[in-house]
This record gives sequence, C-alpha cells and structure tokens, in this order.
Amino acid sequence: MATSGIKGLYIETRDYEATGAFWKSLGFRAVFETGHSGQWLHPTGGPYVFINEQPDPEQPLDTHPILSVSDADGFAPEGPVQWAKRFQNEHWGEAHAMITDPDGRVVALQAPRMKDERET
Repeated sequence: MATSGIKGLYIETRDYEATGAFWKSLGFRAVFETGHSGQWLHPTGGPYVFINEQPDPEQPLDTHPILSVSDADGFAPEGPVQWAKRFQNEHWGEAHAMITDPDGRVVALQAPRMKDERET
C-alpha cells in the first residue's frame, strides 16, 4: 500500500494565536505548540491540524494534506509521482517528503524516522 490515508492537514496563517482560537472554537485542542506553530487534535479523533505562522506578507499561505506512509523506503505508489522533496529525517522525529499532484498542488508524506540519516 502506498499510504494509509490522511494523517493531518498543514495550514499556514498570518496570526497563529487567532487561528489557534478558531480551531479551539471548533473543538480542537493543542497538543504541541512552539509559539508560532502547533499541532491540534480533536478529542473524537480524525486527522490533526498543524498550524504554522507565515508572517511574510509577500509569501502566499499554504494548505496541504499530510498522508501517512508506513515505511519511507518502501513507499510504492501505483503510478509515477513528481517529487518536490524526497524523504529525509526531520527534527520532529519523522521522515518527511513532498510530492505534487497533476495540478502542481503539494501533498506531504510522513513516515517513521528512517534508520539512516540520508539527506536529499
């Protein structure tokens, strides 16, 4: 299997505090925060929401799904994919990659941390 579905939703904002308050009003709770970013979960389950502040008004705000992959090295989609970034271990303890859909939209992939520390 290539993925096990949507794990989370990445959302950029100009105002982390206001966006966090919005998601809190919808029943989500912060489980991790840095002051400018955070992971929010709903108590009934489902994908998490990861909010990241993008303060540069010149940069467009990004929103994209995060799909769960059980093994970065074993990732095998049924057809070819366009890689925006190959899997690499990240500071938050998972391997992360990015592909694009046929319209150029980003789809993030997260897998358990790879054993080797390869960089791409």
